[in-house]
Amino acid sequence: MNPRHLAWLVLLAGSAAAHAANPEEGAEIYRRHCSACHGNDGRPVLPGAPDFTRPTALMRSDLSLLATIRAGRGGMPAFAGQLRDRDILDVVAHLRTLR
Repeated sequence: MNPRHLAWLVLLAGSAAAHAANPEEGAEIYRRHCSACHGNDGRPVLPGAPDFTRPTALMRSDLSLLATIRAGRGGMPAFAGQLRDRDILDVVAHLRTLR
């Protein structure tokens, strides 16, 4: 792992730990920003989008999912600058309730 990425993750882990993720807030953010592609219930609308109702879809750490959502992946746009890290962590907490 790149030392810069490691330092960023360490800093982010400290700030993320100070905020307990709120799945209820995450559900609202998910509805506004994610459900058009990922479905209201976490079952994908677009081909290739992950099915969040499957246990394997969320086997990564919260920080790993946060990094992916911030940077974007495949057809998913980057949400850095659109959502705060705490909002993204709220979405991740909501996703973990969909299984």
